Amino acid sequence: MNDIAERNPSLTATPPHRRLRGVALPVLLFTALALVPLAAQFGAAGFIMALLTRTMILALAAMSLDLLIGCGAMISFGHAAFLGIGAYAVGILSSHGIDDAFVQLAAAFAVAGLFALVTGAISLRTRGVYFIMITLAFGQMLYFLATSLAAYGGDDGMSLPSRSRIFGMPLLKNDLTLYYVAFGVLLALYLICRAIVASRFGRVLRGIKENPVRMEAIGFAPYRYQLTAYVIAGLIATLAGCLLANQSEFVSPAYATWQRSGDLIFMAVLGGLGSLHGAILGAVVFTLLEEFLSGLTEYWGLIFGPLLVLVVLFARGGLVGLLRSER
Repeated sequence: MNDIAERNPSLTATPPHRRLRGVALPVLLFTALALVPLAAQFGAAGFIMALLTRTMILALAAMSLDLLIGCGAMISFGHAAFLGIGAYAVGILSSHGIDDAFVQLAAAFAVAGLFALVTGAISLRTRGVYFIMITLAFGQMLYFLATSLAAYGGDDGMSLPSRSRIFGMPLLKNDLTLYYVAFGVLLALYLICRAIVASRFGRVLRGIKENPVRMEAIGFAPYRYQLTAYVIAGLIATLAGCLLANQSEFVSPAYATWQRSGDLIFMAVLGGLGSLHGAILGAVVFTLLEEFLSGLTEYWGLIFGPLLVLVVLFARGGLVGLLRSER
């Protein structure tokens, strides 16, 4: 059967109507996000813009984690460490008068790339729960490092003197500009990640997820592919951290906690693993539901937790799978 499929690719090609359905949801999702500033004018514009900007930034981090889990079966509980690296790169450099966004981003990528390369090289020597625990350990190590930085606020965190400048101009000072920068980055990285998943690299990565022994037997090195994916995902999350620091104008060790990593995992699972736009949808639903319930009661977690568990249990493939099944 496999030989037949290889000789006749058309037999395994995705039907046009299914490809169209696969494109419709992300198009609707990004269209809705693009129109938020217009809709916000009819309500509390400042609050809505801040909430959705933060949501898109977390969606970027969740999407990078979905690239690891959904395509590579690498469940990292230390992924929020990269958020922390990006945020602290902005915060520390800003405190020393270096507020150029590209300099901050270059510094963040250099540190995050090295951190991802070293921790990924070690973590990927393990599998399953051991991989989860060692990534958790590395994430907590970075968290405790951040809390020990007394010169930069320690456990209390630090406020940014100003938002980053682009080409010497304070463009990000305007909330609408920051919103569309976050939107543009999310859209661009979504398209890049889709291209990665559809490429030969992505197909090999998915093959390693299904059967690493077989992939190694036919000449592919799972370790190198997984490490590359780990570094790519870490750099994307680092970019999200840089944006998060600018959005909140505050940097805290809380950005790098394992609880934040757990939130990102839940966003990816809630939306639907392996779909990329599912992680974005999951982040939107997660943050909006959290905001709504927290406004109703201080014990919102007692409602929020079971509700999300029910969605995961009864919505096969997450929210994206649920939407597909209803069509």
